[in-house]
Amino acid sequence: MSPRQRRGEQTRERLLAAALDLYAEKGADGFTMTAVTATSGVSVGSLYHHFGSFDGLAAALYARCLSDLLDAVIAALDAVPQGREGGPRDGTEARAAAGVRAVVTGYLGFTREHTAAARFVHASAYADFLAAHEDLIAEEKEPRLAGILGWLRPYIRAGLVVGLPDELIEMLVVGPVAETARRWLAGAPGIDLDEASRLLPERIWRSLRAAEAPMAR
Repeated sequence: MSPRQRRGEQTRERLLAAALDLYAEKGADGFTMTAVTATSGVSVGSLYHHFGSFDGLAAALYARCLSDLLDAVIAALDAVPQGREGGPRDGTEARAAAGVRAVVTGYLGFTREHTAAARFVHASAYADFLAAHEDLIAEEKEPRLAGILGWLRPYIRAGLVVGLPDELIEMLVVGPVAETARRWLAGAPGIDLDEASRLLPERIWRSLRAAEAPMAR
């Protein structure tokens, strides 16, 4: 990387860091181009050079935060102990169950530990700026999501996890966790992440477990 490229990357990082800090501190109302450039010390012209627009900056920040969230989930999956593929059914199912539980706890753990990033992801999920930058979002999201779903696919083929379209598998695994995180981030009463981390993994696994499979012990 040339010195010029390095400086450009550093400028991008300063803008993204300032944007996330501002959103965490002041919320959507304080998340403005004027505030970001003032906080970062980067000019408006430089912001436009690197991101095309303030919406482009917001989309890049969303992509970054979402990638970090999904990477945390993937890391939790990678930490699941290896089992013997093709081994005893109970052992293989136990690993499938452990993977589903890892997705849930990894997602909720990221939400607790990186609250600002999680809040930006959930608050921006239906923001207008995403539609104009859907290619950028897909570039970060799709391979990571495919990796998570791909982890489960052998267990679907083995008849241990219910065979549904990927989109519905995603809803069963991620949907309840994302909604729990969204409500916790919004300060909804009655939502406790520790309790959710304790209770949701088993319930979500049961929703994915093939009906004819024996319960894992």
